[in-house]
Amino acid sequence: MPSAKDVGRAVARLAQPVTTTGPQAAGVALRRIVTVAIDGTGRFPSARSTAVKHLQRLGSVDDAIESIIDSHVRLGTAQGFVTNLGGIVMAPVAIPANIVGAAVVQVRMIAAIAHLRGYDIDDRRVRTAMVMCLLGGESIGRRVAGGKLPTSPMAVATAPVFDPALDERVSETVVGGLVARVGGKHLPLLVARRIPLVGGGVGAVVDGLSTYQIGQFTKGELVRRRAIGA
Repeated sequence: MPSAKDVGRAVARLAQPVTTTGPQAAGVALRRIVTVAIDGTGRFPSARSTAVKHLQRLGSVDDAIESIIDSHVRLGTAQGFVTNLGGIVMAPVAIPANIVGAAVVQVRMIAAIAHLRGYDIDDRRVRTAMVMCLLGGESIGRRVAGGKLPTSPMAVATAPVFDPALDERVSETVVGGLVARVGGKHLPLLVARRIPLVGGGVGAVVDGLSTYQIGQFTKGELVRRRAIGA
């Protein structure tokens, strides 16, 4: 499994473009994150190689998916600690870095699960669905009920055609959700993140828990489509 340092190297390539883009460029920022998460970079393996490694070791798709979730929860926890360690002095840098770090870890986990379930993770419809999964089940449910999103990730992944307008809307929604979650939307969380050392612990818990919840949602949402080979 890659280390938090490996995630940090991937984050270094992405943090500046993410922190300097506006809402209209959310799709560009997320495409960069998704590309690194799926294709890998340096010592940060691709989603496919990660999926294959777990499947070959365990022999069962279901067991491999559980193992992928567990390993990414640990990785998400580690990067959450490292990128929030500096407290208030590092806050202008650490919060954007944490947004990217959490997203890279979670997108790779989602993509590895999708690959094991038989989805073509290069398909733009599937990539839109995978990005949607970053919101988590409760958030998606609220947005679908409120008309902000039209349907579920599963329906998007299996739609007849790719919808560019939906992809853009999903990107903007997900970026807003990531900023709110990682940046500390609620005051106690925001204050705790700004205390040296304590911020690292809070970041670790938040990112580890959100990674677990997203993994469990993705496992239930992206049902198996076809058998794959190792």
